[in-house]
Amino acid sequence: MSTPLADTTNPDLGLLYAVNGLAKRSPQWLDHLVSWIGEYGILIGLAMLGLVAWLQARRRPDAPVAVAGLLWVPLSVAIAELANLPIAAIVDRPRPFVDHPGLLVLVDGKAGTHSFVSDHSTMTMGVAVALFLVNRRLGWIAGGLALLQGFCRMFMGVHYPTDVIGGFALAAAVVLLLAPIAMAVLVPLCHALSRTAVAPLIRAAERGGSAAPRGRRRGRERGAVRSEEQPPESDLAA
Repeated sequence: MSTPLADTTNPDLGLLYAVNGLAKRSPQWLDHLVSWIGEYGILIGLAMLGLVAWLQARRRPDAPVAVAGLLWVPLSVAIAELANLPIAAIVDRPRPFVDHPGLLVLVDGKAGTHSFVSDHSTMTMGVAVALFLVNRRLGWIAGGLALLQGFCRMFMGVHYPTDVIGGFALAAAVVLLLAPIAMAVLVPLCHALSRTAVAPLIRAAERGGSAAPRGRRRGRERGAVRSEEQPPESDLAA
């Protein structure tokens, strides 16, 4: 038996009907496109952003710290998804089309699954917040994709607006609250790995074949490195 959360407030249901109503008025090809984007496309796009962030992080003077921050991206998403399992079971909110058959549902296989909180929204916002801690520019792009993800889930008729907001909140809380603990473990790990055979995964090699950070190489050549060329390790975002 579902909890009272299944009895949505008017603003929640009204916004869902407004967004899902766009699907009813859209051509079929657009519905299929939005469904693919909302189910797979945005997740693929975020994976590509993560790859770009890794390639850039390896070239930073604080490469081990930046790469450690990127390792926190998938780990935080996994933790948020695990945290969502008991939340979904306790709330036990059915999909919106169960109680509101007038909605247009654009994806199959969602019947019998929980609606609160949205897994897709949790994943995308988790990536966005964790990526923002390392690279602000890419983090903003990921944040835009996360918002688009939430819109798509409502457009597809598989989530209430509060499902999306709940996913965003859960992801942000997990990423920000646990980041200090995670970095305390991941930063020493990446520093240690940078001195092993997997160093190219942590730090990009210089043209001469050395994996030494550029800031350190300039320091040897010029005698010193300006402080702004080596950002403090506590500030990961570029």
